[in-house]
Amino acid sequence: MNHVWQLQEAKNKFSHLVECAQHEGPQVVSKHGKEAVVVLSAEDYKKLTKPKLNLFDFMQKSPLGSENIDLTRDKTPPRDVAL
Repeated sequence: MNHVWQLQEAKNKFSHLVECAQHEGPQVVSKHGKEAVVVLSAEDYKKLTKPKLNLFDFMQKSPLGSENIDLTRDKTPPRDVAL
């Protein structure tokens, strides 16, 4: 973390805080002397939340990936429901 901002300073200089997060990396904001939040760029956030695998690869690498699962759709009509 590059810089620790006190909450009041972060509020007063929010535009600068955002610029620092975009160009220098995550910025910590403290409240009452304790770290409260981290401000990070949208690019850094996307890197953190991006799935490591797509769904197909995830399913293939799962413990059931080698199982022969029947994925054909049941085409029988649904049951009648009285309303």
